[in-house]
Amino acid sequence: MVTSRACIVALLVLLLPTLSWAQTDRLVITGASSLAPLVQEIATRFEQKHPSVRVEVQSGGTGRGITDARRKLSQIGMVSRALKAEESDLIATTIAIDGVAIIVHSRNPISNLTNTQIQDIYRGKVTNWQQAGGTNQRITVVNKADGRSTLEVFSEYFTLPAREIRAHAVIGDNQQGIKQVAGNPGAIGYVSIGAAQFEVLQGTPIKLLPLNKVPATIENVAKGRFPMSRPLNLVTSGKPTHLATRFIEFATSSAVDDLITGQYLVPPAR
Repeated sequence: MVTSRACIVALLVLLLPTLSWAQTDRLVITGASSLAPLVQEIATRFEQKHPSVRVEVQSGGTGRGITDARRKLSQIGMVSRALKAEESDLIATTIAIDGVAIIVHSRNPISNLTNTQIQDIYRGKVTNWQQAGGTNQRITVVNKADGRSTLEVFSEYFTLPAREIRAHAVIGDNQQGIKQVAGNPGAIGYVSIGAAQFEVLQGTPIKLLPLNKVPATIENVAKGRFPMSRPLNLVTSGKPTHLATRFIEFATSSAVDDLITGQYLVPPAR
C-alpha cells in the first residue's frame, strides 16, 4: 500500500509541470445584453493575443452584472448605463457610448412623436395610433423587463416610473424588442440605437423615431446631440484581478475601435 501511494505521489510530481502548462486562465463577464455582443468580440480578440486565457461572456441584464460583480460570481460586470450613487462601491470603465431609440414598424406612417405622446402611450392614455396622428390601429406597447438598464434609461428620460407603464409585451434583450416590433405593425418599443440601425440595414421592417426633433443616429450620439444616450461600462467590485485589469485595458484601447464601430457604437473619448 505504501509503495502504491509513493508511486502515485511520484507520478503527480512528474505531471505537475505539464498540468500547470495545460491550465488556462478563466475570466467570467456577465450582465447587460446591450453590451454582450461587443464584449464577446473583444473577448475573442483578447483570447487570440493570450492563447492561455478563456473568456466567458454571459448576458442577463445590467442587474445581473452588478449583482454578480458584487458577489464575486464574475470578475467583471457589464452595465449599460451610468452607475447610481448607491453603486459607488463599484468601479466603472466606459468602453463605448450608445443611444436608446424609440422604434415602430416601418409601415407605421408616424414619423415623429412628442415626449408627451410617448408618455401617454406608455401610460395607456393613448391606445390607438389615430390618437397620435396615425391610422386607426391599436397600439401594442413593448416594454423592457425589470433589471434591464434600457428600461431605467427610458424611465429616467421620460420621468416615467416603471409601475406606471402599461405594457402588452415585456421583453429582455434588444433582439427580442426588435422582433416584437418588426412582427407587429401596431407595436412601439425602445432599444439600443446601434442594434436598431444594424437591423434596418439588414432589411428588418422597423424605423427609428427622432427625439426632440433629433434623428436617432450613431452620428448624433457621437456628437453628443442625441438626448437619450448612455455609457456602456465594465464594472468591478473593488480592485480588479490582474486578468480583469488586462482585459479592461485592452477593451479601452484603440485596438478594439473597429469592433466598437462595427457594432454601431461610439468609442469613448480618450
